[in-house]
Amino acid sequence: MNKTNEIYSDEEIGENHYSPSNETPLRTNAFELDDDAKIDAISVHFKEIMNILGLDLNDDSLKGTPKRVAKMYVKELFSGLNPENKPSITLFDNSYKYNEILVEKDIKLHSNCEHHFVPIVGFAHIGYVSSGKVIGLSKLHRIVDYYARRPQVQERLTNQIAIALKEALSTEDVAVVIHADHQCVSMRGVKDQTSSTITSNFGGIFEKADKRNEFLSLIKVGK
Repeated sequence: MNKTNEIYSDEEIGENHYSPSNETPLRTNAFELDDDAKIDAISVHFKEIMNILGLDLNDDSLKGTPKRVAKMYVKELFSGLNPENKPSITLFDNSYKYNEILVEKDIKLHSNCEHHFVPIVGFAHIGYVSSGKVIGLSKLHRIVDYYARRPQVQERLTNQIAIALKEALSTEDVAVVIHADHQCVSMRGVKDQTSSTITSNFGGIFEKADKRNEFLSLIKVGK
């Protein structure tokens, strides 16, 4: 049977890190509950998971874990799901008339695989050519962190960062490369401790081989 005609199970789709859209899949009523209500609800459910696993929640070390995990999910690991946490973008005039590639490399990112909810850890590398405006370097880090702080697949994360930067800078001349390790690969399944995943999004001038190669030379992924 032709692979394109095969019907995959939900588990197989997840194992292959398939994602059909650049949009994070959210329900339309995703924000009916405020953060405190979500923390309370997640705490109840995570306590039940721990009970099912056989853990003794009367132990001093464990009894606060459900609330800690719930708070971590809502306020930290998955805070990028809430559009209220999207960083505000301040642009400045390109007064130096700098028309070459600006590169911010080795932006550390922490995300979580949406198929197994285990960490993705790596680096984002960003380049752009100004169309008349520039963005503060710290905002590049905040944009990466915002989109990383949600259940993700690396391909979508790469595209979301690129789309956000193109919109903010009013230019297609944006390049994004992510180089990351997936603990769903190293901790479970094939348990491969050495592989890593590289994804890219090249727009505008970076679709030309010379500019793309210049950017790749500047970031030297994996070096």
